Amino acid sequence: MDQETVYHIQVLPSLAEIDAEDWDRLAQVTRADGSIFENPFLSHAYLSALEESGSACAQTGWQAQHLVLKTEDGQQLGAMICYLKNHSQGEYVFDHGWADAFYRAGGEYYPKLQCSVPFTPATGPRFLTGSAKNPESIQAALLSGLKQLTTKIGASSVHITFMLEHEWDEASEAGFLKRTDRQFHWNNNNYSSFDDFLDSLASRKRKNIRKERLAAQSIEGVSIERITGAELSPEVWDAFYQFYVDTGARKWGQPYLNRKFFSLISERMADKILLIMVKRDDRYVAGAINFIGDDCLYGRHWGCLEDHPFMHFEVCYYQAIDFAIEHGLARVEAGAQGEHKLARGYVPVITHSAHYIANAGFRDAVERYLDNEREHVAMEKQILTEHAPFKKNSSGSN
Repeated sequence: MDQETVYHIQVLPSLAEIDAEDWDRLAQVTRADGSIFENPFLSHAYLSALEESGSACAQTGWQAQHLVLKTEDGQQLGAMICYLKNHSQGEYVFDHGWADAFYRAGGEYYPKLQCSVPFTPATGPRFLTGSAKNPESIQAALLSGLKQLTTKIGASSVHITFMLEHEWDEASEAGFLKRTDRQFHWNNNNYSSFDDFLDSLASRKRKNIRKERLAAQSIEGVSIERITGAELSPEVWDAFYQFYVDTGARKWGQPYLNRKFFSLISERMADKILLIMVKRDDRYVAGAINFIGDDCLYGRHWGCLEDHPFMHFEVCYYQAIDFAIEHGLARVEAGAQGEHKLARGYVPVITHSAHYIANAGFRDAVERYLDNEREHVAMEKQILTEHAPFKKNSSGSN
């Protein structure tokens, strides 16, 4: 797209307004070697399942406002996931304090625009440009479109969360404020087996993990299954949904995702889903759902009907590491928070978000807060890294 190109932004009230192949083409990332990278959470199958199931819709506070950048003749150049929101639930980058401060100052924080995958704290591209040779100019146009949409609908702000670092830097140049947080990821340093991974750990940590795995795997009557693809039956989903609802009710008051959502993703992307299920005496009692990316296993939700020692660690962390090693995946992302992951080989990683605040006075206040917060996050990451369980000659990072 050169300077003479005429383009416009189309705002889609639903992902059903765009052909699945067209969306997925824009969501693909072309690597330097020409290979194609796909993120399961950016697929039309995943996002449309959220909307069609009613999990992410206007009634739940996630009103689709997806941006598509087009040329004058209708060629689709880029896209961006976007929702108009009247609350801050299901985002994992917390701004409730901002909303309260703006309200006390006489402003209305909601509605706001949220550019992220609902209920999914996983880093990935936020500016979808496909195989474009000039992605920076497309990103600049999408950022400009976001600001225009903010003004048009009277939103207080725009929040682009769990974005790539280079996108974060470019958004900053367009006037977006920079925010950081941290997660814990496991990195595959070309391990040949789980024991090979354990050999990279300090002796005490290695012994502790072996003890936890043995305890979880030795429970009488318990077996662990990995289920994916055509083996994802309605009966398995019914069992997992029980676990999910129980955990969601305790964490958030009510679960974000409904049963229909899991049926839809099972129909549309079963080969990208891994359920790790625990069965005791022929009855499922616990399980976790993972999504399989081209280079990453994304751990998402866990739940259980019975509490067994170390079973959460086994199912959510150690089984995920086993799977990643067996399938040559570069890393495991185990979701938000969780300092307990550090002792199990997951290292702190910085996540990035960018925020556009329409009100100048409020923007200045948020910017000062974020300057201090970034320093705190960087310091915390350094301290946590120093306490990683690896031998001194092994950092656990790629």
